[in-house]
Amino acid sequence: MPHKDRSVLSLILGGGRGSRLFPLTKSRAKPAVPVAGKYRLIDIPISNCINSGLRNIYVLTQFLSVSLHRHIANTYKFDMFGKGFVEILAAQQANEEHIGWYQGTADAVRQNLPYIEREESDEILILSGDQLYRMDYRAMIDTHRDSGADVTIACIPVHESQTSGFGLMVVDDDGKVQRFVEKPKTPEARKPCFVPGEWIDKKGITSNGRNYLANMGIYLFNTPKLIEMLNTPVLDSLHNQMRPPHDFGHNVFPHYVGKVKIQAHLFDGFWEDLGTIKSYHEVSIALGDAAPPFDFFTPDEAIYTRMRNLPASKFDGGTLIHSLVSDGCRIGAGTTVDRCLLGVRAVIGADCRLSETVVIGSDGFETAEDLAENARLGRPNWGVGDGSRIVRAILDKGCRIGKNCKLVNEKKVQEADDPDGRWYIRDGIICVPRSGVVPDGTVI
Repeated sequence: MPHKDRSVLSLILGGGRGSRLFPLTKSRAKPAVPVAGKYRLIDIPISNCINSGLRNIYVLTQFLSVSLHRHIANTYKFDMFGKGFVEILAAQQANEEHIGWYQGTADAVRQNLPYIEREESDEILILSGDQLYRMDYRAMIDTHRDSGADVTIACIPVHESQTSGFGLMVVDDDGKVQRFVEKPKTPEARKPCFVPGEWIDKKGITSNGRNYLANMGIYLFNTPKLIEMLNTPVLDSLHNQMRPPHDFGHNVFPHYVGKVKIQAHLFDGFWEDLGTIKSYHEVSIALGDAAPPFDFFTPDEAIYTRMRNLPASKFDGGTLIHSLVSDGCRIGAGTTVDRCLLGVRAVIGADCRLSETVVIGSDGFETAEDLAENARLGRPNWGVGDGSRIVRAILDKGCRIGKNCKLVNEKKVQEADDPDGRWYIRDGIICVPRSGVVPDGTVI
């Protein structure tokens, strides 16, 4: 049952510019990036909150947030008796000269403290908007309350080879955080963070060589302590001056370890930060496997999203192999779709060969008049044209891939930009940006 004795307010951080996810973030915020065919990344933390009985939710946004705002407004509408909400808190200019664009995660929360204090919640749950995982936050709330912590940080055991991109924690026998190291790059920097496997095993989680506790970017604060920590200046080593902290990982937790009680909450399940083109592509393709790393087919812990009332997908004799196909798709005769993810309203022509490709789909269907106009302009229709072959690619929303195109990156180029902006290659993956047009017969 949801916790009803004390209130918890959830804050979901919309993230920065998302440059590592470019071109998917060329015209949208990271949390608005489509995932698993029919969802947006923001649906993951919001659904986790709803399934955990937490229905007071703010989403903090700043960059390219129009589509994110529209998605949330069209999706999350609680009835008048539930007293829940999902609301946007967008970055804004204010009368105070020092208030402007967010400078980091902590600064984003601090600038919205008036809204947070207005809710009079006992605890604040801070989440990221660009991760794929399923968590019952009630277990973390129990850890927080039972330990009497001021702050609780969710962490996941990882192998040493995975540590360079995470903040790592050193804990005592009771799980109290003794040290916090932000993204150590060398074995010497990581060495103090080693956690014996026996300690992790005693917590009911099989360590299996995972001897480091990585910060998941999921935090639970007692509200008064959060306000105090955000308003108290700390030493900014970059500018060598005292100033309010701007980032939780870089200068909030390292400063307050040993000064307030910070508790670790262990989590053991699939969790992936989809912050790069490589991670986004790999996870998207894996969702179609026989044993996917993350399972959307879980009725008791559903992931919610916008209802679109689309027709069933239509196949004209194609072959599907370990792929996910969303609503409203059309696949032509003789086409093979092998380890692909097709988003809503994706159109694949006849005699195509798609492998390890994410097709995000489109916002609508083209009418007969649209198709006639495309023919008049010599412009490909939405989707993938007849006879095209595509390997290891991401085709963003509204793409127009012509007939007999060959997008295969035979030379194994890792990074490249088309001078006309029609396509990009990131981590060896061909990316066609939103509304991109690739003419008939193009070879990449």
